[in-house]
Parts: sequence; C-alpha cells; structure tokens
Amino acid sequence: MTFRTSRAFGERGARACRMLPSMPSLRPSVTRALLILVALVAWLAIGSLGGVAQGKLSQVQTNDAAAFLPSSAESTLAAEASREFVETPALPALVVLTPQDGGQVTDEQVAAVTEVAQAFPQEPVPGTDATWSSYLTADPVVTPSQDGEALLVIYSLDADSAEELVGDEESVTNAFVTDLRATLLEDLGASADSAGELGLNAWVTGPAGFVADLVTAFGGIDGVLLLVALAAVLLILVVVYRSPLLPLVVILTAVFGLCLAGYVVYELADAGTIVLNGQAQGILSILVVGASVDYALLLVARYREELRHAEHPADAMRRAWRACLEPIAASAGTVVAGVLCLLLSDLGSNRSLGPVAAIGIASALLAALTLLPAILLVAGKRSRVFFWPRIPRATPEAQAEPDATVEGVGGLWGRLARWVARRARVVWVVTAAVLVGFAAFLPTFDASGTSESDVFRTEVDAVTGEEVLAEHFPAGAVQPITVIVPQDDAQEVAQAVADVDGVDAVTPYTGMPAGAPGSGDAEPVVVDGTVRLDVTTTAPSDTVEATEAVRDVRTVVHELSPDALVGGAAAEKVDTIDAAQRDLRVIVPVVLTVIMLILMLLLRSVVAALVLLVANVLSFAATLGVGAILFEHVFDFPGADPTVPLFAFVFLVALGVDYSIFLMTRVREESVRHGTRVGVVRGLAVTGGVITSAGVVLATTFAALAVIPLLFLVQLAFLVAFGVLLDTFVVRSLLVPALVHDLDDRTWWPARIGARRRGAHPAGGSPAVAAAAGAPTRTDPTAG
Repeated sequence: MTFRTSRAFGERGARACRMLPSMPSLRPSVTRALLILVALVAWLAIGSLGGVAQGKLSQVQTNDAAAFLPSSAESTLAAEASREFVETPALPALVVLTPQDGGQVTDEQVAAVTEVAQAFPQEPVPGTDATWSSYLTADPVVTPSQDGEALLVIYSLDADSAEELVGDEESVTNAFVTDLRATLLEDLGASADSAGELGLNAWVTGPAGFVADLVTAFGGIDGVLLLVALAAVLLILVVVYRSPLLPLVVILTAVFGLCLAGYVVYELADAGTIVLNGQAQGILSILVVGASVDYALLLVARYREELRHAEHPADAMRRAWRACLEPIAASAGTVVAGVLCLLLSDLGSNRSLGPVAAIGIASALLAALTLLPAILLVAGKRSRVFFWPRIPRATPEAQAEPDATVEGVGGLWGRLARWVARRARVVWVVTAAVLVGFAAFLPTFDASGTSESDVFRTEVDAVTGEEVLAEHFPAGAVQPITVIVPQDDAQEVAQAVADVDGVDAVTPYTGMPAGAPGSGDAEPVVVDGTVRLDVTTTAPSDTVEATEAVRDVRTVVHELSPDALVGGAAAEKVDTIDAAQRDLRVIVPVVLTVIMLILMLLLRSVVAALVLLVANVLSFAATLGVGAILFEHVFDFPGADPTVPLFAFVFLVALGVDYSIFLMTRVREESVRHGTRVGVVRGLAVTGGVITSAGVVLATTFAALAVIPLLFLVQLAFLVAFGVLLDTFVVRSLLVPALVHDLDDRTWWPARIGARRRGAHPAGGSPAVAAAAGAPTRTDPTAG
C-alpha cells in the first residue's frame, strides 16, 4: 500500500514538473512594474514623514558657540569653575535707551523705564501659564550712564533653560527678546526707528539679543533659501533639457531626497545622537539639492544616450544605471568620506556638520538611484515622453554600431576636446600657471575671525544697540574676562592684569552686581581657595580687540599663577579660533589621504589619482586666492570666520573631485577600447555638457546661501560657487584632459591599458575610430 501510494505520488509529481514550462509565469514586465510601484510608495511615505520633519529642524538646533568648544579648552574649564561662584549662570539681555533729541535722560523717563522694566517679568510667557520671572535669575537692574545720555536695563536669563522651547515651539531666548521688544514698543512707545511718547529710542542687545537675531537670520533656511535654490535649479534644467517634464522629475527627486535627509537628521538630533546648528541645516539643504541634481544629470544623460541603442526604455535604463553606478557611488563616497573627516575636529560645530552632510549625500544618492529611475519608467514603453519635445529614438545605425555613435563627439564639446588634444602641453602648462598665480594670494586670506556685529550683513537691533551701548557704557562690562585664580595670588594677578593694554578695570567678584549699594565694600567670594576676577575691557567682548586683550591677559596671568584659568566670552572666541586653526592642520591631510585612496581604487591607477588630486587642490588654492582679493579689496569684508577655509576645502576638494570622477571613469571606459588619447577626446566630448550643467547647478545652489544675511554663509557661498565653476570650466575641461592626453597610457600606471589591446592603433583604436574622434593618426601631420 505504501509502495503504490508513493509510486502514484511520484508519477503525479513528474507530470506536474513536465507541465511547468507551459504554466503562466511572472513576466519581467510585471516584476518591473511591481518594483516601480514599491519604490514610488516607499518614497511617498518618506516624503510624508520627511516633509513634517524638515519643517521642525529649527526646533532641534543648538546655536550656542560655547557649547561647541572642546572640554579641554581653557575657556570651557574656566566656565565650569565660574559656575561654582553663582547659583545659576545667566545669559544677559540688555535694553539700551537714549533720548530722541540726543539730550540728557529726564527723571520722568527714568521713572517710566524703571516701572516698565520691573513689571515685564510678571508678563505671561506666550503659549504657557508661566511668567518671565521664572526664567530670570535676578531682578532687572536699571542703570543710567555716567554722561546721563542713556539708560541700560539688564535682564539675566537663566542660561540653562535658554534653549528650552515655549509657546509656538521657539526657544526661551528668542521668545523673551521678541516679547521684550514688543513690550517696549507698546508700553513706552519706543523703538529703534521711531521715538515714543517719552521721546526715547530703544534697542535690545547683549548676548540674548544677538542669539535671537541670529535665529531670525537662520529662519530663512526653512523657506526662502530652499525656494531660491529650487527655482534657480529649475530654470537651469529647463535650459539644459529643453523639456517641461524632465526638469520637474529631477527637482522632485531632489525634494524627496531632502525629505529623507531631514527626517533622519531630525530624529537623530531630537534623540541627542548628533548636534544640529543653523549653518549645518542651511548647508544640508543646499548639499542635498545640489548633489541630487548632479547625480540625476549624469544618470539621465547616460539614459538618454542608451535610448538611442535600445527599443524598450527599461533596457536603456538598466544599461545606464549599471554604467553610472560606479562613478555616482564613488562620487558620493568621496564626499561622504571627506565630510566625515570633520569628526576629527575639536569644534562641535564642525563635528556636527560631518554626519549631517554625510546623511544628506547618502539621501541624495538613494533618491537618484531609486526614485528617479522609477519615475522615468512609470509610463512603461511610453516613458520616452519625459524627454518631450526632443524625444530620443532608437535607430538601426545606433543599434548596429553603438560605439561609433557616441553622442557629443561632433558637437561643441567634441570640438573643444579635439582642440585640447592638439595643444595638450600648452593648454595644461598655461592653465596651471594661471591657477598658481591666483593661488599665490592664498597667504593673504584673512581668517582670524570677526566681531559678532560684523557677522550680520544687514542692520539688526542687536548690532545697533551694541554700538549705542559702547558710546555710553564700559564696552566690556557686560561680558567681562573672568580669571579664576588662587586666593593667595589674586592681588598680584589683579594688579598685573590692570596694566594690560585694552583692560579698563579689574574687580573681584563679590556676589553683588557692580554699582549696587555696598558692592564696593563687600568681600570677594571664595570657592575652594579660589576667587574670581572680572576683567572689563575697553572693547566689546565680541571684537578682535577683546580677543587680543585675552591673549595678553593669559600671558600675564599664567606667568604669575600657572594654575589660574582665563575665560569669558572673548576667551571662548580665542579658543574657537585656535581650535579652527588646529582643525585645518589636522583634517586637511586626512581628507587628502582618504580621497586619494578612493580615487586609486576607482581608477585602479596611482598616477591618475594623483593628477586629479593635485589639480583639485590647485583649484582650491586659486579659489581662496581670488577670495582673498575680492573679500579685502572689492567687497570690503572685515575678515572671515576661521572655519571658512576648512569648510571651503572640504566641499571644494570633495565636490570638485566629483566632476573629475565623472570625466575620468568615462575616459577610462573609452581608453580600454580606443587608447588613452582617443579616450580623452571621446570622454570629454560625451561628458562635457552634462558635467558642465551639473557644475552650474551646484554653483547656483551654493550661491543661494548668500540670501541668508550672515557673513560666514555669504563667504562660503561665494567660495564654493566660484570654486565649482572654476573646477568645471577650467580644471575639468582644460587642465585634466590636457595633462592626461600628454601623459597618454602612463596615466594608468601601474595598470597597462594599452598593452591589453593587441593590434591597436598607436593613437588608440583603429584609424577610422581615431579619425572620427579627432585624434591624430600616423599620417596626421599633428601626430607626435
């Protein structure tokens, strides 16, 4: 029974197996349709989540400069020691008021200001049941100036809760300053632009005022910056593609890539895994849009080329995707590796940009390689419609001889490629000489830092208020230099510091506000055998003069008391400058080493990798040289933030290598078939248009950073935009092709591409192919 049953089952199984070929199976078109559907649904889900997260990124920002300093910095150690002298650290918000007629402050005005100042802490915090008094560490103090021409109101915000979110999910600092300015206008009728009923003008300044105005300036990131960048890119794409549909697809890809990046960054920042600040958020938007469009341009260009050789768009996309995967992935990997080197920085603001930018590039890569192909194939056999009205069609000639119909060889870039090939040595020598000439101005680039008032490129309340404050009150009294010194050395140190240039006064901390009744007779506060000396400078704490005073004070203090610590706002600025200079020395060699290794692995050549790296470093040096000339003599900038050269280096070298990678991977592909010199001509002819378009797009997106009125971003926008254009039109179009053409097969050392092509024409490929590409043959009088 068991035997017969088994035999019967075996016979039925055999018959079923014989029937399988005739049964309907899942066709490739159905599989492809399912994959496209899954990709589109997944990206729609990402867009819904990421769009919400993108709008909330400002809620997880940290813009406190002190929070980014290394824990070993002297100012950080001094700040920790200073906390022992006070119950709660304070973030001052200063209100400066002056008579509209420029005269003396009257008793009536003093009384009115005092009444409003004391009543304001009882005002409710917008959107909560609390009052502002719960966020203040002391009662407001109203102080007339010695010349009697101004009033100063000091509010001490709790520094520990300054970044908490209140009301409409804005920080305590921003909400406090906004409410204070509105109250001054309502109760006193005073504003910076018009005199009130009491004849007073008022400004809110100090550290809290500057933070609030900085947050307001960064507020343009969420809306204006992105709209400007996308509008500019859309216009360029319309010109490039001459199609109304394809630019929208590319822009849509960039937007969804930004949604993915925004979602990941928000979740990580909200969990405290990474730190996000305003400048990192702005750069994230620009980087994702620029990179997404760059990768899309390369893939679409190759797809368009393959559409001339394939009947079905899916076949063309498969070939294009495989051909572009290596250069696009290598390009993204180069940028990711470059920005992740920022994790070696001593400054938290630099370290935070590393993972944020890496997430942005990875998101752009995923969008370009998954969402873009899915959209372009969504119409099936009719997917060529996205190129309307210039729809590429498959031709018998292109299908029969795909290698002989490379698009672009006979066009503008083909003519340029042949011109470079005929004058290769002259082209690269002259080009390199011009770049070296601009690079000679690099040492004059001033990155020693600027004052906070110079950070803003438009007039803001905090800057104007600080200028008025400096006219009527001791400029450095608000944020003095703090010296934590052993009690036994305090008197000697105080006397020595008082003689330092730029120091106005040295006062032991007594726990009482300066100028308060009895403060002069109070004993200094002693904590663990140390006292705190408050050093008032003649210049405001955020100025270059104050930082110079800090260096001199530290020299004097450490000579007399090696264990003493010198801190304060000006000292934090000094430590930031020193950390940025250290970062430049450490990170630049690491970035160059990492990029060199990636290029060697990609191109399988030491010489080619070295050529590309040297060319891009030279381009960066020339860009900074041009920047030094324009910033100092044309734009009249007061200097540059010390982090500008580092950020410019990371982005220019990493992004600049991108275009060389796009070029050289195609040159290598063509060189294997036709020889290096013909490969250079064909590679430049084919990639010239798409790479130039990508360079213009990336330069335009970075230039959009200039809409945010902050000096740091304006300078970075110019340097990256100009550097990308210089690399696109000069380095990648002239210097690298000419140099590779001159080196010939030596470019690929230690590989020997020419040796693998037995019987190849000396110029590369057959004489017919060489002639078609414009390369010299043995009978060509220009051969040599």
